[in-house]
Parts: sequence; C-alpha cells; structure tokens
Amino acid sequence: MAEVKKLGTVTIGQAPRPDVTPILERHLGDRVELLQVGVLDGMTKQEIAASLSPDPEHYVLTSRLASGDAVVMAREKIAPVLQQKIDWLEELGCRQILVLCTGVFDGLTTKNARLLEPDELLAPIVAAMVRGMRFGVLVPLAEQQEALAEKWRHHGLDPIIADASPYDFREKQALAACAQLKDQADIVLLDCMGYTEAMRAFVARHTGLPVILSNALMAKVISEMI
Repeated sequence: MAEVKKLGTVTIGQAPRPDVTPILERHLGDRVELLQVGVLDGMTKQEIAASLSPDPEHYVLTSRLASGDAVVMAREKIAPVLQQKIDWLEELGCRQILVLCTGVFDGLTTKNARLLEPDELLAPIVAAMVRGMRFGVLVPLAEQQEALAEKWRHHGLDPIIADASPYDFREKQALAACAQLKDQADIVLLDCMGYTEAMRAFVARHTGLPVILSNALMAKVISEMI
C-alpha cells in the first residue's frame, strides 16, 4: 500500500477552505493527507480590519473567512504570520507546503520542506501556454490590477485585466468583466486560488473563451510531484 504523504496548505484567509479543498482532493486523490491552516485563523473580521487593512502603498490581497465573508488585507502585514504558519506545518512533518495564494511573496522560507508558491510555479507555465495569444486575466479586486499586470509583464506578457471577486460574487460585475475580456482576449486566467469550477464555467460561458483555473492547474502540477 502506497504511503500517504502530508501536504500542508496555508491560506491567507481562514482554514479549512471548502471552495479550494475539493479541487485539490480531486487531483491528488487519497495519496495525500491535507493539513490546512490559515493566516487569519482565530481572528474576527473586526480584528482583521483593525490590524491588517492595507494602506495606499500596500500590495492588496483578499481571501475568505470561515464564515464565507470576504476580507482585504495588506501583504506586508500578513507576511510574518504566513511565515509562522509555514514553520508550524513543517514542524508537523509536512515535507511539501502549498501557499494558497497566487500573489507575489518575497522571502518565504522553509528548513527542509519544499515550499510550493503558485506565483513561482504557475506564472512560467501559464506564460508559456499563452505566448502569442491575447491574454486576459480575471482578478478579485480593482485595486490589484496594476500589481498583477506588473507580475505578468515580468513574464513577457501584456495582459488585459478585469476584476470580479470569487469571495463577494456579484453577477453584474462578473458579466461586465466577461464582456471586457471577450472583446480583447483569446484565453483567460482566473488569477486567484479562490475561483471555483463554477466560476470557470461562468466565465467560459459568457466569454466563449478557454479559461484556466489557477487552483486546478496548481493541483495538477503538485500531483506530478508527490
């Protein structure tokens, strides 16, 4: 019988993640035991707003609380807690640790475990996949558009970016984003680990374009590594 390996997952929101976990489990099967922790575990929405809200100069991130509510936070403020959660998962015996965020983080480390950061793994893969195509990107927040456009420019792409949150879904906003991407893109990336298969189907239906789901692609990559 094959050994069941531990995969630690760190959400920048609260664990567990009922939106992302089924996608990971579908691709990883029973070969992997998921250990889930969250940067915001144990915090109230009010505490998060008071201590982690972004200022104008900050890199803006958004995620999901256990209640299903969306929250917005500054990468610079959560980074130390994110590192603590990674350290804890390594102490629990996780040899591979996945950060459930497609945002850019600098300086995260492990002692011996392999740290799997979607930005480092997915961005080169997606860039190779869409080279020569008009590249559309859907992001959760309007405030993230410029930072994420810069991320893709580093990979030689000039993305068309629209926003519609997977955590605070508003059909009118999502339809407007789809209309923008439909007219200007050949393929669309959902650039957040919180988008679901239902959201991919929605975007595909309303744009008529192929749609890449970040967490599904990440799960497929990890499944080849474990």
